[in-house]
Amino acid sequence: MQVFTTVNEIQSFLKDQKEKSVGFVATMGALHQAHISLIEISKKENEVTICSIFVNPKQFNKKEDLVKYPRNTDADLVKLEAANCDVVFIPSVEEMYPTEVKKEFNFGILSDVMEAEHRPGHFNGVAIVIERFFVILNPTNAYFGEKDFQQLAVVRALAEQINSSVKVVGCPIFREESGLAMSSRNERLTAEQKVVASQINKALSFVSKHKKTHSIAELKDYFIKEIDKHSLLELEYFEIAKDTTLEPLTDWISTEGQIAFTAINLSGVRLIDNMTIIN
Repeated sequence: MQVFTTVNEIQSFLKDQKEKSVGFVATMGALHQAHISLIEISKKENEVTICSIFVNPKQFNKKEDLVKYPRNTDADLVKLEAANCDVVFIPSVEEMYPTEVKKEFNFGILSDVMEAEHRPGHFNGVAIVIERFFVILNPTNAYFGEKDFQQLAVVRALAEQINSSVKVVGCPIFREESGLAMSSRNERLTAEQKVVASQINKALSFVSKHKKTHSIAELKDYFIKEIDKHSLLELEYFEIAKDTTLEPLTDWISTEGQIAFTAINLSGVRLIDNMTIIN
């Protein structure tokens, strides 16, 4: 496994790989099995797999979240070595942004709903860093977990807007045994808090299975009441939306697929999750 920290180093390496397919997994470190699952998928589908570790300051709308974000590069490298990752790119902020970037992207409704509404500027920061990675690495395929489904939709829209040749691949949510969606933020939860957090998955599972017997309003009411039963859980939002445009729905008239989305705070740790509605 090779580790690079500068753009010049990794681009020099990639010049010698130009006939090979390159898979890319963008991370902010604090790696867990969900990240490793993306590496494994990339390894199967590409000749070279690159994982980046970069805590992107542009996608944090609260400075305290940036400060608190878990960092353990040494442990991350051990995990990537075990997963047979080919290349790790760990640039500094100065390396990624040698000059100030003030781009403003417009992703339509994706820039307005759910995560975008509650985290102003977040997806613009995501788009800025992903565009930069795409330019630096020019990968064949880029892999993103569906836990961050709205982010995945934004990256796909970005690739289209900038006419990128990169194929953006969505990969299934990886969950802990309790059903809690794996996230780097889970490291900040105690064992007792994780038990409480598992209720999110249980409530989503009920919603996903009861389209035929409940209206959207009824399922929203159910979800809210289930979360309210637990004093540690503070609901930020719950929506059922189209799986293509992420437009929030109020009834089942749409023939498109639907997904239930939520964001919940647990003792200062923000958890997001989603689940496909079963037809």
